[in-house]
Amino acid sequence: MLVTRCPENPIVTPGIYPWRQSNVFNPAVIFEDGAFYMIERAAGGLRPFHCFFGLLKSTDGVHFTHVQDTPIVTPADLGCPFGSIQDPRIVKIDGIFYLTYALRPSSYGYAPTGVGKPDEIRYTFPGEHGKPESCMTRSGIMQSTDLIHWKQVCYTTPKEINDRDNILFPEKINGRFALLRRPEEYIGPQYGVDKAGIWICYSDDLLSWTEPELIAAAQEDWEYKKIGGSTPPLKTELGWLTLYHGVDADNVYRCGVMLLDLKNPAKVIARAKNFILEPQEYYEKFGLYIPNVVFPTGAVLKDGLVYIYYGVTDTAICLATVPLKDLLDFVRK
Repeated sequence: MLVTRCPENPIVTPGIYPWRQSNVFNPAVIFEDGAFYMIERAAGGLRPFHCFFGLLKSTDGVHFTHVQDTPIVTPADLGCPFGSIQDPRIVKIDGIFYLTYALRPSSYGYAPTGVGKPDEIRYTFPGEHGKPESCMTRSGIMQSTDLIHWKQVCYTTPKEINDRDNILFPEKINGRFALLRRPEEYIGPQYGVDKAGIWICYSDDLLSWTEPELIAAAQEDWEYKKIGGSTPPLKTELGWLTLYHGVDADNVYRCGVMLLDLKNPAKVIARAKNFILEPQEYYEKFGLYIPNVVFPTGAVLKDGLVYIYYGVTDTAICLATVPLKDLLDFVRK
């Protein structure tokens, strides 16, 4: 089964402002007060590849305009003026918006090669930002009451490992916050997996987290290199509907789906063997950055329809939709 692509794809493209001239991708999206709000990841250029978060709004979920002409979050806001803030996901819990993100304190530059992953260019930055560990990716959480002004809450991962795809569940489970993670160094016999997988941990206060527990590992050919969480899980009567991404041996990114238990989300109830979205259209196969990428990071359930927002080739933002019933039927097969 494949989802239905929006005929106006890509719906958000680079340009307009200097800080988003080259790339816009991997957005967080939430429906609030009758409107869709999108937090885009954007970059002004590839060398260096500094990314920022911008805020857009739409009444129909397709046509978005910027709320303001400046970013709402920059890496400098987190003390990393040479860094890159990446891949937001958003939820609202008890009246507060929570934004999970990945932070690279020192940014790389990129030179596209036309095949596979681009060449990486490492820069020498002053002070703490010149150390090798400053190029590791660390994840954290920010909070806001208005989607514009954000305050740092915590880091959810240590700075010594690459740990991204941190995603909060949209409500507390058994009174605790629940967080998906993808620690890339958690590989080997002591972890029970030989490739990066999806883990979960819990917190009472967002500051102290339990040790991660493995949820899912790569199984299919289209997941050959690794898997990771994609969008905040959607609560359904059958379980937490969870989209995730897989990367095959040729660096092609696809999107799959699984169901997690409502009371114990570490338990996988169902997992589809096949993917629901893969690169097919030109804009999903060729772009300014990595080719052959569909990377969902936002999902909204409205009137029985799931709106899936995804980055394509790390260049633009697209939309696909699928009825919730069809998605649940597919994953339970």
